Amino acid sequence: MKKYLKNIFIFIVIVVFILAFSHSYSSLNIDNLAYVVALGIDSTDDNNLQVTFQFSTPVSIESGEKPNPINNTIISPSISNAINIMNSYLGTPISFSHCKVIIFSEQLAKQGISDEIYTLINDTQVTPSSNIVISKCDAKNYIEQTTPELENLVSKYYESFENSSKNTGYIPDATIGDFFNDLTSRTREPYAILGGLNAESRNEENSTTTSQNSLKANTTSISGKNGSENFGVAVFREDKLVGELNAFESVAFLNIRNNIDRFLISIQDPENENNLLDIYMTPSNNATIKVNTSNQTPYIKINCKYTGRIYSMTQNSKYLSPEVLDSISKSCDSYLESLFTNYLYKTSKEFNSDINSVGDYALKNFFTTKEFEDYSWLENYKNAFFKVNVDSSVKSGMLITET
Repeated sequence: MKKYLKNIFIFIVIVVFILAFSHSYSSLNIDNLAYVVALGIDSTDDNNLQVTFQFSTPVSIESGEKPNPINNTIISPSISNAINIMNSYLGTPISFSHCKVIIFSEQLAKQGISDEIYTLINDTQVTPSSNIVISKCDAKNYIEQTTPELENLVSKYYESFENSSKNTGYIPDATIGDFFNDLTSRTREPYAILGGLNAESRNEENSTTTSQNSLKANTTSISGKNGSENFGVAVFREDKLVGELNAFESVAFLNIRNNIDRFLISIQDPENENNLLDIYMTPSNNATIKVNTSNQTPYIKINCKYTGRIYSMTQNSKYLSPEVLDSISKSCDSYLESLFTNYLYKTSKEFNSDINSVGDYALKNFFTTKEFEDYSWLENYKNAFFKVNVDSSVKSGMLITET
């Protein structure tokens, strides 16, 4: 009898749960949600926000054509208000669970974006892994010009930002979660991806040569169907944009932060002074950073170690010679030491922004939090001095060796 009553009770509970949540499921299932894949935020002349929502559209299997994303824009006093109005306009709940990138215009970033960052990070649907881009053009224009050539879905293109960061170093893998953590930190400052439009979208002729030493978003000679481009780093002090780094300075940034798998450099060919030698460099281990805070002028020593492989070859080159390879290795050491040192002084003297997280290493020198706060690391970073040592071992890139 007891077993019979127990089964009846379980059956009633199951029925109650089904009835209670069936309406919730029907209203929030995947077919009844509008998925945002990109969010663009611009400032207006009357201190409002221009918010652009980019929505994904399903792939049509029958037609085989690329789905075109839907872009809707609204002017509103705040992001929350814009989301609420867009919900009403669409008649469908908006979901940020698949939002891949959040774009702020350069103009808004210079004014400060802490309010927008706090609002978005407080939304449980916004994933901390969403990339953050500072666009040299309007965020709305950046989104409208983004038309990937090799991907069927624009969301897949946005997902490639992380791989690009690891394999080239020309942009960082900057997320809103990292930005928020840096914004609230006492040891480091925030940063973001620097974006813009290519030459064709800017209506400029691509007649100039683009070198990696000057490569920066919104200035390249690139032309193509995809009108947007990302090259470089947007540097912040607190919540305000204070400067930009070009693509090769971004390589230095990622090396100091140990966030790069490999990168390409071009040095003088020891066998031909009129030729540049392309070499792929791979970190042998993480950069070691030591900070001396015995006075108000921090002394920062950084040691880096790399293996290199020659990428460009000429027919009569002697790149298998130990003497030549040793000369090339020393040239790489000198080149990278100069690049890293100039980059570090730029962040210190020009921007006064420790985006390198050196403050995390300096923190070890203090016994209490109050001692570190009294030292005022973020303010003292502009007084820092740097010493960079690089040790490279370059090998020939030839697949067939001499016999």
